[in-house]
Amino acid sequence: MANFTENELRSMNEIPHPSMPLGSKLYGETKVFPDYKANPGEKFLALVHGIAHESSLSYVAVLQAIRAQRKGYETAIYFYGTGAMNAMATRGFPTVGNAAFAGQLNANEGLATFIKEGGKVYVCRFGLALHGLREEDLIEGTIPVHPLDLQDCLIEYSRAGAFILSTFQI
Repeated sequence: MANFTENELRSMNEIPHPSMPLGSKLYGETKVFPDYKANPGEKFLALVHGIAHESSLSYVAVLQAIRAQRKGYETAIYFYGTGAMNAMATRGFPTVGNAAFAGQLNANEGLATFIKEGGKVYVCRFGLALHGLREEDLIEGTIPVHPLDLQDCLIEYSRAGAFILSTFQI
């Protein structure tokens, strides 16, 4: 254990720890809105332009897509621009598939679950090229798409009346 100064100890002990024992409730559990399910034929599209691990934006979009799929929506995720990085199977350190820190493989695991449960994952080839990423390194089951497909995908899902979750990180 480190040698602490008198002021460090005083600072550390000003507030008792833990302030609440493990298992203490900090937040309520009341769900305000109904737990909606998809009507037959309804679609959900998560449009993602966000860098893996630079914020929770991309991972939360994957979690939202998984939840929508489990509610019965025909669901797809479309990664474009920097979002293409999310679909790389080569993530890991010091070797592919090994997590150097807890959560390093969250995106990969979430996408594997999403695909296994029937979701479609589109990845823009131009987004890959912008970052020097190779198409052969994509997560198995993802669908590489032409850059011009982005607009047409949005038109297709919009015309189908889909719920479109659009996320964008600068």
